[in-house]
Amino acid sequence: MNRSLSIAFVALTSLLGLRKSSAQALPTATAPGAYISIGETLSSFQSGYGKQTFDGAGVYVDINPIRAVGIEAESRWLRQNKMSKIGESTYLVGPRVQFRRGPYTPYVKTIVGLGYFNYPYDSAKGRYFVVAMGAGVDLMLGQNLKIRLIDVEYQQWPQFTFGTINPYGVSFGLSYRVFNGSRQGPRALVR
Repeated sequence: MNRSLSIAFVALTSLLGLRKSSAQALPTATAPGAYISIGETLSSFQSGYGKQTFDGAGVYVDINPIRAVGIEAESRWLRQNKMSKIGESTYLVGPRVQFRRGPYTPYVKTIVGLGYFNYPYDSAKGRYFVVAMGAGVDLMLGQNLKIRLIDVEYQQWPQFTFGTINPYGVSFGLSYRVFNGSRQGPRALVR
């Protein structure tokens, strides 16, 4: 009988021990997962055409399937403030790499696409290939709101009618995360 009790006791403690050893610890924090942000900007650019200053607005979408690497798509509509009706619009997309440091997120990007140029007094319009490199800093305000503190961009229009032009400028803006897929880890499985 002692032997039966000993076997039962060992079996019971083994089962309890196995139960505890198979448990997982809950995570101490969650990592940011995929997200999509949509934002608006105000921009001021120095055009390569006649060294004119262009001002305007734009929209952008940041799609980050993983923490540091994503895609940025942007559209910008700029006009000269004078009477000549000169303007340029760009529609660009490309990779973006970010480095989160607390609430600040510095980033670099290389984007390509099309640029449309409206010549003085609506005399002509042109469509051109555009390559742009840029960098900037975003500031997180809470979970979903982000301020684009500065975005500096240098563009190259290599096929421009009168030779290559290199517009450059700055933008400021605000964005909102429309999708925020934080990775929850094992905690999502434990109820």
